[in-house]
Amino acid sequence: MIDSHRSSARIGLALAGGGPEGSIYEIGAVRALDEAIDGIDFNDLDIYVGVSAGAFISACLANNLTTDQLCRAIIKPEPGEHPFVPENFLTPAMGEFVRSGIKIPRLLMEALWEILSHPTDVSLFEPMTRLSRALPVGIFKNEPIRTYLKKIFSMHGRTDDFRRLRQQLILVATDLDSGRPVRFGEPGLDHVPISTAVQASTALPGLYPPVLIDGRHYVDGVLLKTVHASVALDDGADLVLCVNPIVPVDTIRSVDLGVMRRGQLVDRGLPTVLAQTFRTMVHSRMGVGLAAYETRYADKDVLVFEPRRDDYDMFFTNVFSFSNRKAVCEHAYRSIRRKLWRNRRRIEPILERHGLRLRTEDLEDQERDLWESVGLYARRRRSTSQLKDRLDRALAQVESIVAGY
Repeated sequence: MIDSHRSSARIGLALAGGGPEGSIYEIGAVRALDEAIDGIDFNDLDIYVGVSAGAFISACLANNLTTDQLCRAIIKPEPGEHPFVPENFLTPAMGEFVRSGIKIPRLLMEALWEILSHPTDVSLFEPMTRLSRALPVGIFKNEPIRTYLKKIFSMHGRTDDFRRLRQQLILVATDLDSGRPVRFGEPGLDHVPISTAVQASTALPGLYPPVLIDGRHYVDGVLLKTVHASVALDDGADLVLCVNPIVPVDTIRSVDLGVMRRGQLVDRGLPTVLAQTFRTMVHSRMGVGLAAYETRYADKDVLVFEPRRDDYDMFFTNVFSFSNRKAVCEHAYRSIRRKLWRNRRRIEPILERHGLRLRTEDLEDQERDLWESVGLYARRRRSTSQLKDRLDRALAQVESIVAGY
């Protein structure tokens, strides 16, 4: 019988980025994996690797916040916990706009002086590019993210210090001035508070300002790799479970399903076009990396869980609506359970190699309610199978009545 608490194999968890909706997706996905895999405790893995939104969730799991706690926090404040508010991810960085505005008069004077000093050598466009320096380096503040994590890591015996964790936690960011990855949590960078490391790892350029740590600026680690699973593999993990919400959408079925009018992302404007471009580049790079793992780590296993390209419930949902936030988490939970069930014959042998077991008897119930499983209210529903059973019973009664005449 497999130990339901701890496998003897070294197990790692690598969580990718994906913004606020990505973090909600990852919570639902990890909850599904927690229920479905026998032999591991998602608060007692050998190594956690997180980048961007994945850094946020990884840090919580390594700090003994359970998957059911994370799910409940989406719905309502946990008793005795600092409430999780996704809107913290999108707090306008008014200070950045003020600092940028202060620069404009000086930059205008410099541009005019350059034009007057070299009227024949300088085009109007060149000095005007100086004004781009006045653009804010981030639209939203990321300090609320750090403040939130600092508060929850100061409660219930948790820690904001990498060195005091029982497990290895690595949070990946990018050194802005060198373009190189940095791994907060490794020796030499483990003195940085976990909450600050998460703030740096989630600092996507343009959206959030770079984070200054020990005299250097850091930005989102997803700029270099998507999930950084190799960090866990190099650390000796035998099996790495990866969750990646960053997948480009394929709109080919969107019109038929009534999601879009024409099935063209350009209709949704520049932010959607940029998001699709970013997703496509990041996901393509991840595919190349995973292909390389097959030879570089031939004796190890990596299981990747991500949305399908036509998963419109994931792509076109505003998680800042309470009901939508709840729906994304529930959708991720159900879709991961479906993937585990459909691919059980491929996944079971992989897990068994590492002393784990897929709870197929649990996965058979594809209508399992997430909120009931984490101790919240049971959603009242009538599944197709339930209605079919009732219809079958009704028809049987009719048949017996007819047979009596």
